[in-house]
Amino acid sequence: MEYHDAEWSQHNDRVIAEPDNMEEWENLVRVTEALEGGLSKQSTPQHIAIFRDVYDRFLGKFPLFFGYWRKYADLEFAIAGSDRAELVLERAVSSCPMSIDLWTQYCSFKMDTSHDPGEIRELFERSLETVGLDFLAHPLWDKYLEYEERVERPENIWRILDRVVHVPLHQYARYFERYAQTSQQRPLSDLLPSDVLTAFRRELLQEPVEAVQVGQTKVRIERGELEVERELRIRVHHLQLETFNKTQTAVTRRWPYESEIRRAYFHVTELPAAELVNWRRYLDFEEQEGDPVRIIALYERCLHTCAMYDEFWLRYARWSTAHLGEDDTRNIYQRACQAVPISRPYLRYGFARWEEALGHIQTAEDLYSAVLLELPGTAETCVGRAHLERRQRGKEAAEQFLRNCLDQGDLDIYGQAILVAEWARILPTEEARQVFERYADDCLDSKYFWINFLRFELAQIDDAGGRGRSVLDRIVTQCRLSPAAVQDLTRIYTDWLLTHGTRELMMREYITLDVESEGPYSVRTIQKTRQGMLEQVERTNLSQNGHPGVHVNNPYDASCRDNEVYDRELRQQAGTAI
Repeated sequence: MEYHDAEWSQHNDRVIAEPDNMEEWENLVRVTEALEGGLSKQSTPQHIAIFRDVYDRFLGKFPLFFGYWRKYADLEFAIAGSDRAELVLERAVSSCPMSIDLWTQYCSFKMDTSHDPGEIRELFERSLETVGLDFLAHPLWDKYLEYEERVERPENIWRILDRVVHVPLHQYARYFERYAQTSQQRPLSDLLPSDVLTAFRRELLQEPVEAVQVGQTKVRIERGELEVERELRIRVHHLQLETFNKTQTAVTRRWPYESEIRRAYFHVTELPAAELVNWRRYLDFEEQEGDPVRIIALYERCLHTCAMYDEFWLRYARWSTAHLGEDDTRNIYQRACQAVPISRPYLRYGFARWEEALGHIQTAEDLYSAVLLELPGTAETCVGRAHLERRQRGKEAAEQFLRNCLDQGDLDIYGQAILVAEWARILPTEEARQVFERYADDCLDSKYFWINFLRFELAQIDDAGGRGRSVLDRIVTQCRLSPAAVQDLTRIYTDWLLTHGTRELMMREYITLDVESEGPYSVRTIQKTRQGMLEQVERTNLSQNGHPGVHVNNPYDASCRDNEVYDRELRQQAGTAI
């Protein structure tokens, strides 16, 4: 949407260029609200349309920002009235369903704008069904009680209290105190189910009446109705105390996890590692408790805060696969794909495999294709799709797909190495060797390629040692790998010599390579020659020992310059493997 304001246009262009930049979005929202002196009923239709467009785009991108939904609803109420505000609030609780603040605001809004008690109570029940088990849901329960007090419905107040005392909430003791006080004014028929009350009364009447001393004799007086009611209320109170103790125990067991939740809302910034660990442990606890309703409620709470973390979505989907239905699990995966950026595609691989397992091959292919459309040349995606082709259509289809990916030229050298290794894995021996040879010169920088080439040759029956040593020689003399990477590859070969070597010659070869790869740097002749730094190393060693015969161009910075060379030498030795 176009708007003729230089500052607004500048911020809008930045958002379009960087749609994941939260700061740019906030700047755009701020500038939009300030146009024409601020939003009001007197704002021009164009300004109002721009305001709605910006908020819709922003909250479509970040639907879990409950504060902006509240602000959006307030602004709509101010400029367009209750109907528009209600539409926004309904969208808000649909997009951000685990926000207690949004549900409380929506219910409060309904209390103030609706004259239909059934409609208001229906909204409260929706909200409690969604977030009523949240440990911090007491504002919502309080609002429900407030409404029933306003309309003077004590029987409804009692029903709400009778529900909330069973829920382990932060404010559980406050609710129980009110519950116990209210029960004293309620008839016995409200306190217990009729069958339980009848059983209690029968037991009480069957108990012998205590004799009372009257003069010289003891007299048994039959219980009156008031006495029976008093005894029944005592029993009811004991039951209520059992409920309190049970709820208190549930709260106490959850408190170690609840107390560690520092951020119970969504934000694009990363959560501290300690909070992620706490969510994992909390989920473990609830799963061990075994109540599916509470487990689902906790997963939904967790994913409200950790929506950007695919590990929790995958955990939820796997739990759902084991305990819920196909539709529930698909819904979890679909929501996850909306929450987790496609730049982190691992979640979509899990979704694709799940759909494939159910026989929905086209859906699985579409998931891989969507990733490749956004991230062309993603090696892991190509491999996943290739193996889907292999499983569903055979090896030839997988080979063709991998060949097409390699020919498209979207892969970097490391991705190319991964695809070549996968391609070779599904081919007969000679054809696989030809593929490795074909791409060897292109993959001189890839440790992954040479690991797979070396292991491939060592796994063969015929002349594995000779062919493996040939590959190792090429690694040492031709590849552009770090010393640490070469050392790792040499270990693969020497380990093979130990487990497969049968002749003395092979063990001599093992000792030679062991000295070269594991010995001190001074004896690694091949590595030093390969680096082309043998003379420089010797010169550095002499200078570090203060040898007087070392030639330097500038005697005043000889120590500094030699230290730099030596440090660079050490960095190269400890270079990370590619």
